[in-house]
Amino acid sequence: MNPWPRLFFCLVLGLPVVLAYAAEGPAVNQPGADQAASPGQTASGQAAPSGLTAPDGQAAPAEDLPERPLRTRTYLDARRFVWHGAFAGGLVIDGLERDLTRRYIRQYLSPGGLAWLKTVMDRAAPYLPFIREEIAKRSLPPELVYLPVIESAYLASAVSRSGAVGLWQFMRNSISPFGIRVNEWMDERMDFWKATQAALDKLGENYNYFGDWALALAAYNAGLGAVRRIRDSSGINDYWELSARGLLRNETVHYVPKFLAVSFILTQAGRHGLDLGWPEATAWTRLAPGRSVDLELLARAAGINPQFLKEANRELVYNITPPLPDYLIKVPAQHEAALRQALEGSEELLRYYIHTIHSGDTLSALARHYGVSVELISRTNPSLEPRYLRIGERILIPALREAAPYEPARNTAGLAFEGSHLVKRGETLWSIALAYDVDPEVLAEANGMQLNDTLREGRNLKTPIR
Repeated sequence: MNPWPRLFFCLVLGLPVVLAYAAEGPAVNQPGADQAASPGQTASGQAAPSGLTAPDGQAAPAEDLPERPLRTRTYLDARRFVWHGAFAGGLVIDGLERDLTRRYIRQYLSPGGLAWLKTVMDRAAPYLPFIREEIAKRSLPPELVYLPVIESAYLASAVSRSGAVGLWQFMRNSISPFGIRVNEWMDERMDFWKATQAALDKLGENYNYFGDWALALAAYNAGLGAVRRIRDSSGINDYWELSARGLLRNETVHYVPKFLAVSFILTQAGRHGLDLGWPEATAWTRLAPGRSVDLELLARAAGINPQFLKEANRELVYNITPPLPDYLIKVPAQHEAALRQALEGSEELLRYYIHTIHSGDTLSALARHYGVSVELISRTNPSLEPRYLRIGERILIPALREAAPYEPARNTAGLAFEGSHLVKRGETLWSIALAYDVDPEVLAEANGMQLNDTLREGRNLKTPIR
């Protein structure tokens, strides 16, 4: 195709000249220069899935759309996955020529837009190598590495107004098929490893269903069910046509053009005056601590930066791993040996509060105060019998958060210590408390004592009047 009309069009609109050639390069899902796909074939030369178009060229009825396997995509060479993402042949996903996409390209190419993209990509640096690798494993379009830019601005801890969480913005009601857990210990929607794999699997499933990447992205934004119902009722299996007819919600209409605009700029960042530098790629691996450990203590024991380890495991509520054998922490591969050694060593890797049991204490009250579960307290103190706590017994409570010493509420309403008792030989606070029908700890507190303090003969104690 002659590129000059497209070139002239871009110059008139003030777009980068390279846009005129975006469709001219050897895009991997299109026929090569010496091979054209026939109307009944895909770009790979395979027979096109039946039901995509009706004989008159219109979209086939929705019920004729079959389940489609993912198309096999092969990339020119490994250089397509260099750090800047500048892979040859332009974007795999079509739509750069659309008016709304061009509008977003202009918006992101503004000084403010480029500054924002620079900040986001600096934030993305630790995650990019892993995400690129997962995309390549699945033979998905490489530009999907930029989807978190518009989803979360590459903030692993991002939370939307609707409650979506993490780099890939998962809602809580959509995580069960992917083994992502949310509990008192962690929210694995913030686990960049698990969330990336889940998001890419979901995108692949969407494409498998629609056979169209723009619709697959729309379904990621609006939900597969919602887009499927619109497709089925309209009989249209084309994102751009559904958008033009106003059948998709406004957010979804803007979602794909925004993503394509960001991808177009970032895949050719240098041409657009955006210097992303050449940061060192982080290789990641995972380790099973097998028990609860404080990430800060673990990092210090291994001689690495605690903050980096915390940022890599943002899903942890307290920066403490859960007592689950299948939980894996994400660590830089270069520090794997040091971290394994620290985990296998004898150094204590979890802080504790020490609590002395007083009369009236219960594990449930202690658990609420210290922000832990009764189960964790019991696991930490194997010899503890929750039903029969012994006054004066000392127990360990994992320090998952900052908490003041536990002070149980005392019910002393209406109890006046206006009487006096002279301590006799052999008496204890316990026996005196029984005699005056008062809680031993309340009696001790009223006399400025601890329950286990030595009680000397001849001392006068304040007591209630009998």
